[in-house]
Amino acid sequence: MLIGQGLDVHRFATGRQLVLGGVEIAHEFGLEAHSDGDVVIHALCDALLGAAGLGDIGHHFPDQDPAFKDIDSRMLLRRVMEALAGQQLFVVNADLTIVAQAPKLAPHIQAMRTILAEDLGCPLARVNVKATTSERLGFTGRGEGIASFAVVLLQQVTDGADHL
Repeated sequence: MLIGQGLDVHRFATGRQLVLGGVEIAHEFGLEAHSDGDVVIHALCDALLGAAGLGDIGHHFPDQDPAFKDIDSRMLLRRVMEALAGQQLFVVNADLTIVAQAPKLAPHIQAMRTILAEDLGCPLARVNVKATTSERLGFTGRGEGIASFAVVLLQQVTDGADHL
């Protein structure tokens, strides 16, 4: 069993779509980033890569590389999952927390869970997404951006047995 944790932060920007956990969310701002700015998936990728001892998202998908300009972060997650599968590593569970003063995320949590479970190749019950505010403290509380935290548990399967 291997544990990984990830964190990502992006500031708000005008003229961009807000995407969190693979879900487009109506909001006056999107997130400034080289990719689509999905802080949830970026934190998840870092947690997965960390658990596998494969570095971090910036190493695999550098923000100076034009190939990743405005890329859908789900594509990055799928590439990470391919790397894990090559090492016979499978997701046991993932727990994610989004910190944002706005927008309200509760209506989007189930859709995020569904998308992430699909991309992680694990049952929906093994993916948890939570949203919280920072009680108007810090950059998230002032409405300057969004942060996301992820924790994952991986298992290596070498005997061909079902991993779940």
